Amino acid sequence: MPVITLPDGSQRYFEHSVTVYDVAADIGSGLAKAALAGKIDGHLVDTSYPLKEDTELTVITGRDPEGLEIIRHSCAHLLAQAVKALYPEAQVTIGPVIEDGFYYDFAYPKGFSPEDLEAIEAKMQELVEQDISVHREVKSREEAISLFRQMGEEYKAEIIASIPQGEEISLYRQGDFVDLCRGPHVPSTSRLKAFKLTKVSGAYWRGDANNEMLQRVYGTAWPDKKALKAYLHRLEEAEKRDHRRIGTELDLFSIQDEAGGGLVFWHPMGARIRQVIEDFWRERHRAAGYETLYTPHIAHQQLWQTSGHTDFYRESMYQPMEEDHQLYQLKPMNCPFHVLVYKGRLRSYRELPLRWAELGTVYRHEMSGALHGLMRVRGFTQDDAHIFCREEQIEDEILGILDLTLEMLSAFGFERYEVDLSTRPEKSVGSDAIWERATQALRSALEKKGLDYAVDEGGGAFYGPKIDIKIEDAIGRKWQCSTVQLDFNLPERFEMEYVAEDGARHQPIMIHRAVLGSLERFFGVLIEHYEGKFPPWLAPVQVAVMNITDRQAEYACQVEETLKNKGFRSLLDLRNEKIGFKIREHTLRRVPYLLVIGDREVENQTVAVRTRYSKDLGAMSLDAFIERLDADIAPLGHSISKED
Repeated sequence: MPVITLPDGSQRYFEHSVTVYDVAADIGSGLAKAALAGKIDGHLVDTSYPLKEDTELTVITGRDPEGLEIIRHSCAHLLAQAVKALYPEAQVTIGPVIEDGFYYDFAYPKGFSPEDLEAIEAKMQELVEQDISVHREVKSREEAISLFRQMGEEYKAEIIASIPQGEEISLYRQGDFVDLCRGPHVPSTSRLKAFKLTKVSGAYWRGDANNEMLQRVYGTAWPDKKALKAYLHRLEEAEKRDHRRIGTELDLFSIQDEAGGGLVFWHPMGARIRQVIEDFWRERHRAAGYETLYTPHIAHQQLWQTSGHTDFYRESMYQPMEEDHQLYQLKPMNCPFHVLVYKGRLRSYRELPLRWAELGTVYRHEMSGALHGLMRVRGFTQDDAHIFCREEQIEDEILGILDLTLEMLSAFGFERYEVDLSTRPEKSVGSDAIWERATQALRSALEKKGLDYAVDEGGGAFYGPKIDIKIEDAIGRKWQCSTVQLDFNLPERFEMEYVAEDGARHQPIMIHRAVLGSLERFFGVLIEHYEGKFPPWLAPVQVAVMNITDRQAEYACQVEETLKNKGFRSLLDLRNEKIGFKIREHTLRRVPYLLVIGDREVENQTVAVRTRYSKDLGAMSLDAFIERLDADIAPLGHSISKED
């Protein structure tokens, strides 16, 4: 007689073996209708899974993160079933869950058109309405290979042939469609209530450019139509905020084909914003006790061998270049250079902690298909810093890093974020004792700051635990920017030392940290967060001064000169154009403030103030406007602007 213990500690008693579905039905018809799977001892199982012994059970529904993943994986199978029904000659390959959705790769040389996607989605909906039951089957490796070859699915047969001998081969069947999968899946197609196919693209089989080109169909799926509608609205918002389009409209940056993909050209307006970001970064780091370093862009290949990059990071590094019979490589990271500065002389415990920061440009080999505007590039500038400290100083240093990070993110307008603490992976360096103390130091710092965090068990690097901070933008997307990483590996590889109080030699702890991540990617995030409407302290042009006729040109020049001398980024527009045209143009260029000067303003020595949101603030003295602009800029981005 199995006893089923539920998450709230309550128990259900049964006289015979039952399934997950039976338990859900025993609790209530509503739960039975919503049940998608079960979780037993941390493992997900189908609702048809038999419970023969005493078990701790969680019934999974669409409200659970695991339930949403099951919905999306089941939708990938539904997509494949629809494609096979409409295009029998297509072969199925793989169909995983991805962030916010799923995709499935098909071998179909003809390719899918937008009209085909509409037909496929309609077929998927038809299969949902048929309420087809989904069943799990287990076969031997040989049986599974034979089955898929009989169906003409050579890609599936190849996948199964690569699975090690002895592993269980599970298949899922819905109607006449069968697919390889570990599961679990929804009990029937009718549980898939809200999905949409979004796009089609090319993808190489097994990600290898030497293999066949496949058709990758993307889709999204959600527990209900309300959630789907909200997501599609976010997609529309994301399209409006695309940093590539806005960057072109505002002439902020470009990526030139003649120079190569993934290499960013900062145009004058974008460079202005970058300079503001860099100046702010340097000022805050000086205040936090950091010194600035500048290091080379290349180094002997031997340095990268000592650091371990040629062993662990080779695929992301550019090929060596030969000079004077020696091999040099572009740097993918700044950290070994900072280590060399540390090792320039013997250090004392009295010098620690040493906090060194660098806006260092690095180069990483990225596949052309992975490049994406400013978000994924081949050359970028990290807001990098490394701290060398004693073990007992770790917690205080982490607290200082968190203070600086949250202060800077807040200044750029990011007040919501997620925090992850990643712990020791299975393969790692360093003793158990130092891992435990280091992880506890990170945990203690997070708790002292009152930060909620999730623990990613085993998610740390092989050389130390870490903290990751994901910022949330204006439309709810998460972006990984800030990271704090403890490192026991490089100090050991480079035989770093300091002289302790007792005269003995000790190995310092190295802390890698970045607040913004990279200037390029962070700039892309800023563009999309603000939709190009940067707060006045960041805007490349803060004020546009416009005359109505030539009679006001002299006074307009005086106004603009005064603003420029006060340190504001101003623009003078004396073109012989209608004032409505000028206002519209500078509004489209997202200039925060527009000063219109006509005869009345000249006579009264005032300026007529408008905002980019078409709000008329009326006439005021230039001193009054400067006071307003000063107040807008002073908080350094804690709010977008008083005008909003």
